[in-house]
Amino acid sequence: MAEAPLRMSKAGLVVDGEGWFVVNARESRWKDEGPLGSYCTFEGKRRFPHFGINISVLEPGERIGMYHREKGQEAFLVLSGECTLIVEGQERRLVAWDFFYCAPQTEHIIVAAEGQSAVVLAVGARGRGVGGGVLYTVCEAAARYGASVERETADPAIAYAKVWATLPRSRFVKYRRAWLSEAD
Repeated sequence: MAEAPLRMSKAGLVVDGEGWFVVNARESRWKDEGPLGSYCTFEGKRRFPHFGINISVLEPGERIGMYHREKGQEAFLVLSGECTLIVEGQERRLVAWDFFYCAPQTEHIIVAAEGQSAVVLAVGARGRGVGGGVLYTVCEAAARYGASVERETADPAIAYAKVWATLPRSRFVKYRRAWLSEAD
């Protein structure tokens, strides 16, 4: 297998083809999702076919997404900071190096704690079936953090409509020095 070419975009390095590659998160392209934090996927135009992986940087009160469940398994590792995990309607505190395994069909979301930012590594299976297999569900606990839909939906355009309406069209950004620890 050949090495995939990397290309420098306005927002950082992106993969431009098939093959293996190495890229540092600080040099990779990031996406700013406003109240959903900022994240790096390491992907270019093509998504990884078997799994998704990203590093999410959450400022106080920001969340990784909207409360949901899906057909694929996911896993989360808190690299720094403190978060609130809402899983099956219950709140759990997560701190640095806490690992959350999310079995398929488990309702969940992660929110950075008030007054503290957090960095979370997220990995999830791809190939979840027709329509992605994601269902955004109503949850009272998640609603307290602005992370619940008002009505259950499988449509991300509906689930994220309020958030996306406030964001610019292009949300790709360069890495910001404060996001990740400078320790080697």
